[in-house]
Amino acid sequence: MKQRIDKILGQILAFLMAVMTIDVLWQVCSRYILRSPSPYTDELARFLLIWIGILGAAYVAGQEKHLAIDLLPQKLEGRSKRRLHFFINLLIALFAIAIMVIGGTRLVFITLNLGQTSSALQIPLGYVYTVVPISGVLVVYYKLITLTKYR
Repeated sequence: MKQRIDKILGQILAFLMAVMTIDVLWQVCSRYILRSPSPYTDELARFLLIWIGILGAAYVAGQEKHLAIDLLPQKLEGRSKRRLHFFINLLIALFAIAIMVIGGTRLVFITLNLGQTSSALQIPLGYVYTVVPISGVLVVYYKLITLTKYR
């Protein structure tokens, strides 16, 4: 199941990167070649960057390649090292539940209820923010898998 989610998430990220590349290329062409900048491309690129960054963080957490200061784990061995990894991954999962899933879901609902829309694209900002709880659920899923390895 994890490999399938990894593959789907990787494909989504590659697609979003391709769309952002085309969007920025069109932005540059319309501004400097056509001398008529597109009003939508800047905002779309910004939203795509948000989605790529947050979903990418979930993907990297699933690959256990995220940024870490590993001074203490290098000095530990055996059971102490496993306990430290378990504790770190537990903290990451709890953070993802509290901040990304619960807090992100509240952010989405509040933003949708207030009816906030983006200035150029006129889409509800709650749709842009849905990436936070989605990514949070993915991080929790990945960390639960990791926690089972350290039991």
